[in-house]
Amino acid sequence: MSEAVLRTRLRNGLEVRLKEIHTAPLISSWVWYRVGARNEVPGITGISHWVEHMQFKGTPLFPTGTLDRAISREGGTWNAFTWMDWTAYFETMPQDRIELALRVEADRMQNSLFDPAEVESERSVIISEREGSENEPTFRLSEEVHAAAFRVHPYHHMTIGDMADLHTISRDDLYGHYKRHYLPGNAVLAVAGNFKTSTMLRRVRELFGSIPSGPIPEYSNRPEPEQPGERRVTVEGPGQTSFLELAYQGPEATHEDFVPMAVLDSALTGASNLNLFGGGISNKTSRLYKKLVEGELAASVVGGLAATVHPYLYSIMVTVRPESSPEKVLTALDEEIERMLDKAVTVEEVARAIKQAKALFAYASESITNQGFWLGYSEMFADYAWFETYLDRLSKVTPDQVLEVARKRLVPTKRVVGVYRPNGTAAAA
Repeated sequence: MSEAVLRTRLRNGLEVRLKEIHTAPLISSWVWYRVGARNEVPGITGISHWVEHMQFKGTPLFPTGTLDRAISREGGTWNAFTWMDWTAYFETMPQDRIELALRVEADRMQNSLFDPAEVESERSVIISEREGSENEPTFRLSEEVHAAAFRVHPYHHMTIGDMADLHTISRDDLYGHYKRHYLPGNAVLAVAGNFKTSTMLRRVRELFGSIPSGPIPEYSNRPEPEQPGERRVTVEGPGQTSFLELAYQGPEATHEDFVPMAVLDSALTGASNLNLFGGGISNKTSRLYKKLVEGELAASVVGGLAATVHPYLYSIMVTVRPESSPEKVLTALDEEIERMLDKAVTVEEVARAIKQAKALFAYASESITNQGFWLGYSEMFADYAWFETYLDRLSKVTPDQVLEVARKRLVPTKRVVGVYRPNGTAAAA
């Protein structure tokens, strides 16, 4: 992770991050836009995700259906993601084929067609995606927990959007959202891999430098008010398994509590993967695994801590064993949290939690694709220095800091408790 990074900005506002890595004959190119679910209001929820889908539906230069074959033929992979704070597109290509990826992203930054027929076709796809999610008990539960946790802030809405809006969003709505947010000054281009920086920068200027800048969209933050007390939600639906989700008010990525919270998360449930499309490691040494899973109350327990622009959630999701109940699990879970709040965790436990968090962070950062990911992703909520210093900051967390953040964050008045109760029926086809 020690390679130098070039940070620059083109005249049209596009931020460029270039990192030479000469360990493999690959280059990973990412374009990140500062637009996601938090930029949406009722009536157009889900629009950022839908625009992401439309970016694969063609331009005059690259008609729909041609790019999949072209990128595969060149030996590359590509994909896109939309979340609360951002939308991202990437291509990882052999080093001598990255030209195609750069041309594609420069082109669809300004020339996507949004053909009305393709819009209607994709409406059906996204509605089906939403219906498929609704067949998952954990999605149903998390959606209700989010809605209870955020009454004001637009983190209230899931990225997929509300079904009512998916039926009514128009082609003009989509195209207008695209034109407002897909601007050089609202984007970061991050490229990592086997290239020469001066050559890559010259090509980036040639392809992206002439794209009109446009007015940067304004974002009016509506901070979530202090929660006055514990909130509880119950969801009933198909299936045979009960779930319990706890969502505590968590810190934004740049808050001083974030890194101690990451160590707390590692000790309590096992380290969360901050790389949103990476894997995980075993959490069998965590407190809640031992208490709930080894105690035969739960089949699994996972925690969730995410790096966000604004204060988000620290969540704990438990799959309840058939012979147990959400109430028994919650009682045992609260006992374990009370034990953690009573006195500082041991030096050995913090050291183990830090080691696991560092290992997961390192595993999710080692490939060329992941290096490109972090080069741009960190700019969505902080800057690349956040990534470069993260392991060092983890190493300095003390047991007293973990205790302090636990007492501050893991309190009932700052959480939502959600229960999914199955009714024994099968999910809809």
